[in-house]
Amino acid sequence: MNAPVLPPERAPRERKPDWIRVKAPTSAGFNETRRLMRDLNLNTVCEEAACPNIGECWTKKHATVMILGDVCTRACAFCNVKTGMPKAVDPLEPEHVAIAAAKMGLEHIVITSVDRDDLPDGGASQFVKVIEALRRNTPNTTIEILTPDFRNKADAAVEAIVTARPDVYNHNLETVPRLYPTIRPGARYYASLRLLESVKKHDPSIFTKSGVMLGLGEQRLEVHQVMDDMRSADIDFLTMGQYLQPTPKHTKVMDFVTPQAFDAYAAIARAKGFLLVASSPLTRSSYHAGEDFAKMRDARAAQLAKAG
Repeated sequence: MNAPVLPPERAPRERKPDWIRVKAPTSAGFNETRRLMRDLNLNTVCEEAACPNIGECWTKKHATVMILGDVCTRACAFCNVKTGMPKAVDPLEPEHVAIAAAKMGLEHIVITSVDRDDLPDGGASQFVKVIEALRRNTPNTTIEILTPDFRNKADAAVEAIVTARPDVYNHNLETVPRLYPTIRPGARYYASLRLLESVKKHDPSIFTKSGVMLGLGEQRLEVHQVMDDMRSADIDFLTMGQYLQPTPKHTKVMDFVTPQAFDAYAAIARAKGFLLVASSPLTRSSYHAGEDFAKMRDARAAQLAKAG
């Protein structure tokens, strides 16, 4: 007798290879970071997106704050963040982010958000307020933001945020154009590219950054084309990591890309002219972001010295 076939949304997830497994977080530093986030009523993408690096990062008191609530107006097939109608924007959130940065002694902070298509500006003004609060309270902390695409509001949103002068502006392309209809149906590949390009047009001194997930069924040459598109938009920093299926209802992993394949992609990306490339199975947008920012700043300084 044949075993019953499970429906796709309940299909068992493929077993992870050894190189993708991480230990469960148990350290005192991890618990301290969690308490601080709770006390300040802050959300983190580390928790909401089920990041595999949460144990390592929180132990070091590094957390990526997710502003504008924990409910997203989109329903991307890869993302573990809740979908629905978000709550009102918290007016205390900018100051709470600054307090958290001060208490954790952060030299570099990463701020991201859910999509807020319900807001007139897509939430851009909250990014501005957070940047301003950090500049007031922790002026030596460098600021990296990871924004949504601000669908149909990108021009005004980008101009407002760039005027507040974050040190790094990140927006992830996530995958190759062919997979957008199934993986990122609420977004448009070329709109995301134009957003990143417009950051440089407004202020060339701001570092730009974008990332893609591998293992979704993309082809090698498609990934190379995304790299070329990013370089055409003058993106400085490329991150590449393995997609992991958060729940059985999310898009399944098509392939676990080997560390050697990630290394090969990194070599090609460096040859294409990125200032910095981070490429490994466990790489995520904000993983080792502070160390990477220092490397990127040094790389630009070396490039300018060579040109001069």
